[in-house]
Amino acid sequence: MTTSQLVEQIRLKKSFLCIGLDVDLNKIPQHLFKEEDPIFAFNKAIIDATHELAVAYKPNLAFYEAQGIKGWKSLERTIQYLNSNFPEIFTIADAKRGDIGNTSGMYAKAFFEDFNFDSVTVAPYMGRDSVEPFLSYENKHTILLALTSNAGAYDFQTQTVEGEELYKKVIQTSRTWNNGQNLMYVVGATKAEFLKEIRKLIPESFLLVPGVGAQGGSLKEVCEYGMSRNVGLLINASRAIIYASEAADFAEAAAAEAKKLQQEMAAYL
Repeated sequence: MTTSQLVEQIRLKKSFLCIGLDVDLNKIPQHLFKEEDPIFAFNKAIIDATHELAVAYKPNLAFYEAQGIKGWKSLERTIQYLNSNFPEIFTIADAKRGDIGNTSGMYAKAFFEDFNFDSVTVAPYMGRDSVEPFLSYENKHTILLALTSNAGAYDFQTQTVEGEELYKKVIQTSRTWNNGQNLMYVVGATKAEFLKEIRKLIPESFLLVPGVGAQGGSLKEVCEYGMSRNVGLLINASRAIIYASEAADFAEAAAAEAKKLQQEMAAYL
C-alpha cells in the first residue's frame, strides 16, 4: 500500500484509527476456547465488527510468539484474512526488529514477503545497516521507534547527545538513509508535548501513535500538535477496544468503542 492509498482510506472512512490485535488468552471470552483457533476466532470477530471504522490493524507479535507454533499459525491466518477480505486495510507487524544487515534482511523477508504485511516496526539502535534492508521494499513501510509511550523512554530517548536530544538525532539521521521516504515513526501519545518539535523535523511523515486510551494519551493533543496536511497520523488503540467486553458481545462492544474514537477523529479531520 502506498502512502497516498492510505491517505485516501483515511479521507474515505473519516478515520485514522489503528486497532492493536494484542490477543491475551487470559482476557478473551471463554466461549472462544471451543474454537479450533481461539486467537484467530477472536481476531476475525473484532475485524468483522470494526473494519469500517479502522484504516489499520497492528498485531503485536509478542502475543503470538508466546503461544509457540500455534500462535504463529494464528498470526498467519489473521493476516491472510485481512489481505484477502480487506485489502484496503493497512497492516502493521509490531515486531520491533533490528539487527545486523543480513539478519534484518531475513526479518524483512519474513514480514514483507512471507506474511505480506504492509509495514513493520523497527528499533533504530543498531543504525543504518540494520534498517536499510527493510527500506529496500517498494511500497512497504518501516516504522522506526522514535519516541515511545512507556515511562522508560526517558532513560535514553530524551537524553542530550552533543547538544541534541537522542530521539531528534535518530529522526534526522534516518532521513539520510537509502529509501528514507519509506519511513514512518512511532511517537507515543503520552509524549504529545514533543510532537510540535517532531513535526519541525518531519512535517509530512506518518506517525504511528500508541498510548491513546488505556495508557492515558490525549487524542485532542495529538491531533493539535501532530496532524499534517495529509493527516499523517495513525492512532493505535488496543485494550480499550478489543477488551471492551469479556462477554459474548465482545465484538459489538469493540465496535462501539471504535465508533467513539472514529467520530472524534472525524471531527478533527
